Amino acid sequence: MTDNELLLAISDMLSPIKTDIQDIKNDLQEVKDDVQKVKDDVQKVKNDLQEVKDRVTRIELTQENIILPRLNTIESCYTSTYGRYKDQVETYESMKQDLSLVKRAVTEHSELLQKIS
Repeated sequence: MTDNELLLAISDMLSPIKTDIQDIKNDLQEVKDDVQKVKDDVQKVKNDLQEVKDRVTRIELTQENIILPRLNTIESCYTSTYGRYKDQVETYESMKQDLSLVKRAVTEHSELLQKIS
């Protein structure tokens, strides 16, 4: 065999290997592309998560600085009003009885004055 024939034979034997290597390179490029897509998606998720964290922080601050103080004010108003009314209910019944007695006395006095005149 001549050198040329040996080189051709080696070239023929390497040709399928070259094809396999090219296929592997193509597959590897596809994997790289897929990994890049996943990285991009992960970055988008990270950005979205950061936005959500920022919004939650703003909501928490709004609750802490605006809503809760107002609710506490409303609660204290209702609580104090309830306390006043609760205390007055007891005296209200007493006043009702006193008023009933006053009405009876006024009626009796009116009758007496009618008889006198």
